[in-house]
Amino acid sequence: MLTSTRKAAILRRINETGAASVNDLAAHVDVSESTIRRDLNSMSADGLLRRVRGGGSVESDAIPFHDVVERSSSSKEKIARRAAELVSDGDVVALDIGTTTALVARALRGKAITVITSSIAVLDELRDDPAVELVLFGGVLRRSYHSLVGSLTDNALSQLRANISIIGTSGILSDGTVMDSTGIEVPVKRGLLAAGSHTVLVADETKFPGTGILSVCAASDINTLVTSEASDPQTLAVFRSAGSEVLFP
Repeated sequence: MLTSTRKAAILRRINETGAASVNDLAAHVDVSESTIRRDLNSMSADGLLRRVRGGGSVESDAIPFHDVVERSSSSKEKIARRAAELVSDGDVVALDIGTTTALVARALRGKAITVITSSIAVLDELRDDPAVELVLFGGVLRRSYHSLVGSLTDNALSQLRANISIIGTSGILSDGTVMDSTGIEVPVKRGLLAAGSHTVLVADETKFPGTGILSVCAASDINTLVTSEASDPQTLAVFRSAGSEVLFP
């Protein structure tokens, strides 16, 4: 079983049961407990779940957004700054939910642009910047990830257009499929991609492969991938073959 497939199965099991032991997960996906522990450590570091002290169990709730930001690697910050360089004064920029795109927002401070987003984290980064005109979608607040989601968000997205859309991901499969681990956020990502004339994906090396339950888009839907040189070269080759520009910090 591929690592990405196994991690998706782990997330499904936890969402179904609310919590699961290492032993239960190992039996569920038919791998060793040591493999499960490695997967859980990786998924915890990515903010996809929270390890519980004692008993080796896990909870389905994601790590609070602030905690994930605090864990952000220098690689993510460099990727965010490189993505921000693609934005010019006067652009309308659609920014996704997520920790990396919040770092992109930080790197955009001071530019004479319009930013449209459903991310409260992006709002927090840009609310005091007089250079940026900020457009925030309505929607239902997802407190754990500082985002607005739901039909109000989707409807607002369908009416807006941007010069550039920048999205994140929970994982990228070896065939270039961009995935997400939270079903309610997938329509937002798809709406952002549809709204943008130029689509940008930001993903550090840990997303190759990463986890995900639902497909967001194919590599051919991404104009520019901003990632690190440590990312899987075969998957990067898939993006290049699909016509995507691949940029490193």
